[in-house]
Amino acid sequence: MKYVVEARNIHKLYSHSGSKLHILKGIDISLPEGSFTALIGPSGAGKSTLLHILGGLDRPTQGEVLIGGRDIYGLDDAGLCAVRSGGIGFVFQFYHLLPEFTVLENVMLAAFIRSGKFSSAAGKEAMELLCGMGLKERVTHFPSQLSGGEQQRVAIARALINRPALLLCDEPTGNLDSATGAEVVSILKKINGERGTTLVLVTHNPELARTAGTVYSLKDGLLHNGGN
Repeated sequence: MKYVVEARNIHKLYSHSGSKLHILKGIDISLPEGSFTALIGPSGAGKSTLLHILGGLDRPTQGEVLIGGRDIYGLDDAGLCAVRSGGIGFVFQFYHLLPEFTVLENVMLAAFIRSGKFSSAAGKEAMELLCGMGLKERVTHFPSQLSGGEQQRVAIARALINRPALLLCDEPTGNLDSATGAEVVSILKKINGERGTTLVLVTHNPELARTAGTVYSLKDGLLHNGGN
């Protein structure tokens, strides 16, 4: 079995008011290529911390994260940035769209950051992604002119523009009503099925988590299979 990412013995400690907070206590997790994994757990359990470590956004106190057989935290900052921009997409609870850019420009911007130029290929890819998400009539609109669900779909398109092998979603439905949130998760499942993108979904909603192929729960710094 081929794994897109493998995390081994991940620990994360924070210093707070002179004491140490041991958030993650030796996490092991491997994500098979094309899998859809949900991560649930109580608030403050460390779900987002683990997701950020898997995506190269937050260095672990101990342990290693292997992508392509190499520990990404053995790389310098430039190397780590290249891994993130080339192979990992991120979708967050807050959309983080740039208000002064149109929908199309927001999506293309991620491709520009990676390549340093705006290309016709990136423009075509951005249009295809947005049309596939039902946003064909919105490409020239600005984020303030969109609903929350539409903004999140733009954020998903932006995360996919560089064709990442791994898509990490941190509470992507947290700002949406239940119906719109279910639509967003349906889009994510479609991406996973049609593109074979390995997907990790952090959610506090057990019902949404059950749509994933594998569910883990994080509690007391430890990872439990089956969401229990």
